[in-house]
Amino acid sequence: MQEDRMLQGLIVLEMGTFITGPACGMLLADLGADVIKVERPDTGDPFREYQGGLYAPHFQTYNRNKRSITLDTRVDDDLAAFDRLIAGADVFIQNFRPGVAEKLNVGHARLHALNPRLVYCSISGFGASGPESDRPAFDTVAQAASGFLRLLINPAAPRVVGPAVADAVTGFYGALGILAALQERQSSGKGHLVETSMFEAMCHFNLDDFTHFFSADTVMTPFSRPSVSQSYVFECQDGHWLALHMSSPAKFWENLAAAVGDPGMMQRPEFCDRQARIANYDKVVEHLATRFRSAPLVYWEERLRAVEVPHSRLASPPDVLASAQARHLGIVVDADHPLGGRFRTIRSPLRFDGNSMTSVKAPPLLGADNRNVLDRER
Repeated sequence: MQEDRMLQGLIVLEMGTFITGPACGMLLADLGADVIKVERPDTGDPFREYQGGLYAPHFQTYNRNKRSITLDTRVDDDLAAFDRLIAGADVFIQNFRPGVAEKLNVGHARLHALNPRLVYCSISGFGASGPESDRPAFDTVAQAASGFLRLLINPAAPRVVGPAVADAVTGFYGALGILAALQERQSSGKGHLVETSMFEAMCHFNLDDFTHFFSADTVMTPFSRPSVSQSYVFECQDGHWLALHMSSPAKFWENLAAAVGDPGMMQRPEFCDRQARIANYDKVVEHLATRFRSAPLVYWEERLRAVEVPHSRLASPPDVLASAQARHLGIVVDADHPLGGRFRTIRSPLRFDGNSMTSVKAPPLLGADNRNVLDRER
């Protein structure tokens, strides 16, 4: 059985917007579930409109392998159609702020009464209850509130960088909870309410930070892990960047000294052992930075690869796609694009019995499946 058929036969209704709910639904869709995205009739998922139109790259990222229907569950006829779908569904996903689902007539109590086997997944920002449950939560807010963002910010040049980690991670936790509830349903026959929040998900994702505090009364900084793991980034002569993760084996450092043409480097006080390198992280960086600025990236890649020093260029999408390993693994899958051309994406990283995702369905246009889904239910 191929990877994208493991959840074949599972019917999922998703009223997800932006990232957390759609990411949760996408993970199930990638595994073969029939994920039907229920959207507002006028604009659909608000993420559709980012960068204009109703098919923005933001929307495409988390909505492949799904179908789209449009319903306004505040309207009687649409609610009746929705209820017919819920009666035969296995999973329902929503990521509204607390109380909104009830206003839309899609709260857990009501849907559970319609379908006691339904696994209902509710994703919020700060939890369904509590003094901060009504706080608006977006990716940066959740990263900051959980302590995670503190570990990414360079105090010398503070700015938020990088992808929407909290949004995506929370969706992943939601999918994991759904799969656990479905497994339990096999024996009990009952559906469950699965809840998670961006705040809780990121606190768990940031577990190492909390563990150091609990066990050693240590509050980590942005430089704690890089110094302990002996991780570095260096600019090369041609302006490209190179990352090293040297860890603990002495051979990595001995081979690095040979690769940079500095065999006496390990006799320097700041390089003599692991603890010295951790304590003198800035001096280690300063010494090596000069070496790496003396030659272009490809020169260092060849030198480091020859002696098996763990390294990688800071790759861009074109770099990744051009790499021999990416081509060998077939990480890109494509499909006909509903607006013309081809839709390309990165496949699920999972394999089952040696099989991985080999095909994909492009993210749907708004309401593209109204006729197939809704007319069938009437």
